[in-house]
Amino acid sequence: MTPANSDSPGRSVVLGVDAHDTGPMAAAWAADEADRRGLSLRLVHAVPTLYREFRPFDEDRYHKALRERAEQALDRAADVAWGRHPGLALTTDVPEEVPAPALCRESRHAALVVLGSRRLGRAAEVLSTYSVAVPVSAQAHCPVVVVRNPEHTTQDPPFVVLGVDGSPSSAPAVDFAFDFAAERGAVLRVLWVWQRPPVGNLDDDATDRILRRLLFESTVGRHDRHPDVTVTHELVRGHPVEELARASEHALAVVVGRRGGGGFTGMRLGSVPYGLLHRAHCPVVTVPATYP
Repeated sequence: MTPANSDSPGRSVVLGVDAHDTGPMAAAWAADEADRRGLSLRLVHAVPTLYREFRPFDEDRYHKALRERAEQALDRAADVAWGRHPGLALTTDVPEEVPAPALCRESRHAALVVLGSRRLGRAAEVLSTYSVAVPVSAQAHCPVVVVRNPEHTTQDPPFVVLGVDGSPSSAPAVDFAFDFAAERGAVLRVLWVWQRPPVGNLDDDATDRILRRLLFESTVGRHDRHPDVTVTHELVRGHPVEELARASEHALAVVVGRRGGGGFTGMRLGSVPYGLLHRAHCPVVTVPATYP
């Protein structure tokens, strides 16, 4: 039986539950993170009301079937969460709304939003009613974690990858990454990836010196909060998505900032976080400029 609903979720880890079963990986990740932070876990499965408008001949039965499928998906996710953490506080909700807007609304009061991935094509990610990873990552009010691939826990010591570029939007990602690494006793690998312009005269040595200085400056002051976090700084030439994806191969997570407010479809999510949703080998965390 699904846990009782709550009209006042409070601060929690929110898991977007998909009736098209994407596997227990995201539910397990969200449950572990909620337990680690001492927070409740809120399971949300939205039932789009627009489908009812297209089926007036069978509205009641079809809507009932959608809600039953939602309850079954919530039960499966709850079983995974309680199987890992039996005492975890857990609530559910089935809002009658398109999934992405519903989860963005939930994000206003959440510590994190966690999503699985249906591995939709790029057009479907923008146009599909059930697309959540891109639009929620682009618009949520809190950090969003997309668990498309597992975190890698066999590394000793474990590490978290953080991509920075000196923009104001990367500063909140630095704060989140330090907190995340500290919680897990992990090393923080800070990467600045730059591409040489195809045209124009550029002094590579001088550019390297400037960027390396900015790279180190990007984490200044964070050790006051987390003196035990070991930090490495790496200046890498290449394509940012390719290099960050390569660094993520054995990571717990890769963390990046989000540029701008974006259109709701996620077209302005930013090329790096967008690319990492497809290419990273571990969970991808997108941090909004308003964090914390």
